[in-house]
Amino acid sequence: MSEQRFHLSAKEILEKDFKQGFRGYDQDEVDKFLDLIIKDYENFQKEYDAVVQENNRLRREAQGSSDQQQTRRMPAVTSSTTNSDILQRLSNLEKHVFGSKLYD
Repeated sequence: MSEQRFHLSAKEILEKDFKQGFRGYDQDEVDKFLDLIIKDYENFQKEYDAVVQENNRLRREAQGSSDQQQTRRMPAVTSSTTNSDILQRLSNLEKHVFGSKLYD
């Protein structure tokens, strides 16, 4: 569903080896910094996955809700229904609601 937008995984960061130069970086300092990056990246990935799952859940709920609303709607008046049919239904409804008082 979603395209992977990350270039590196936490494992790739962990396993990255840097070439040593004549005046290279302090390897312990680089390792500590990479460890910090890995922890942040893993936390970010967990949050991202949770957001994607929540988004998918909300989309399913919204789709289910719209499906339910469509089934609850009153049927549309068809072209075969005429004005006299509607008036007859209204008359029957008035008789039911108001009883004989309406026609006395």
